[in-house]
Amino acid sequence: MIVVDKRTFVQGRAAGYSVAGEGLPVVLLHGWALGQHTYREVIERIADQGCQVIAPAMPGFGGTAELPGEAFSLRGYAKWVADLLDGLGIEEPAVVVGHSFGGGVAVRFAHDHRARVRSLVLVNSIGGSSWRSGRTLRSITERPLWDWGLHFPGDVWPIRQATRVLPVVAEDFLPNLIRNPRAIVKVANLARRADLRSELEALRDSGLSISIIWGTRDGVIPRESFEALCVASGVEGTVVEGSHSWLLADPQHFGEVITNDVTIAKAARELEKRAAPAPQKGLRRVPSLSTRRRRPPTP
Repeated sequence: MIVVDKRTFVQGRAAGYSVAGEGLPVVLLHGWALGQHTYREVIERIADQGCQVIAPAMPGFGGTAELPGEAFSLRGYAKWVADLLDGLGIEEPAVVVGHSFGGGVAVRFAHDHRARVRSLVLVNSIGGSSWRSGRTLRSITERPLWDWGLHFPGDVWPIRQATRVLPVVAEDFLPNLIRNPRAIVKVANLARRADLRSELEALRDSGLSISIIWGTRDGVIPRESFEALCVASGVEGTVVEGSHSWLLADPQHFGEVITNDVTIAKAARELEKRAAPAPQKGLRRVPSLSTRRRRPPTP
């Protein structure tokens, strides 16, 4: 499957994105400090299942311009995704997949633009806002940055995983760090403060299909946060072996994990097409009286 990198304009500012495949639309939203290039193999695995994958470089990353100050929020990121899809002519509801920070954007997008989302898949996502310090359950905003930093090396090792993850992460992370270090810090703080439980409760009540996946060795998003997301969504959640970026280390396994989500979405899509009224042939639309052109009176 060929992944094509493209450029466009969203909200009057330059933006990059990748696209692959045909069929059921799937929007893939990347994690903090990364971009769409990091997920190239993930994009391929999803596209191979009969999907058209749209994977943008979100504002501040991958050469996509930052959001202006007044729009810098998860709501602003969600509006940006909606405007991107408008610009690309994607009108059909999409399966929205979000990893890490992208999961937070995905939740907000689904909440604010419900009609545009067929189903939601959260992978090691932010937004649960829970963290355990000793025996005490606290808000994740209280977690010191140094504690976050201690867990990042564990997300890469062991060595077999590092040889797969580091090259793909470096393709986006290093250019982002050089190009716009301020955006990396700003988005880290935005992700750290995210509490999306009320939005997920509303999506649950709306009947949206939600899947939540988490890796057993994820030290970036703790188990307590994952469980809080599950409770708010009313779903059991899926636990896989791996770290925060397990889907980058094993994109084939990720494709297998979300096969059920894709299959259900495609089946629902097909039923909707069958239920849609067929266009009637041979009928000519008669203009209303107000739009009929009057003939001039006969002299």
